[in-house]
Amino acid sequence: MLKQLSWLILLLEVVELSYILPVSKPSEGASGFTGIWRSFKPVIDVGKCRKCLLCWLYCPEAAIKRVGDDYMSVEVDYRYCKGCGICANECPFKAIIMVKEG
Repeated sequence: MLKQLSWLILLLEVVELSYILPVSKPSEGASGFTGIWRSFKPVIDVGKCRKCLLCWLYCPEAAIKRVGDDYMSVEVDYRYCKGCGICANECPFKAIIMVKEG
């Protein structure tokens, strides 16, 4: 439990200090939408999600947004999600699955 708590404190410190930047900053408007050529999309099972924010942390395009009153819930901005699957791979609770687009 102490090890998990230490990890959470470290994660929150990193998040709070805003050291996490997307690989490329999304452009505003339709010219910046990159999700149109995706083959698979991530779907979050909110029943399995434990709000660890690892999906948000590892998303290379900042397509996973923190939402809710406590900013601990997440949702996918499909306009920018490229379907790489990193979020699903990093989720320790298997709360994200990649679904064929279409």
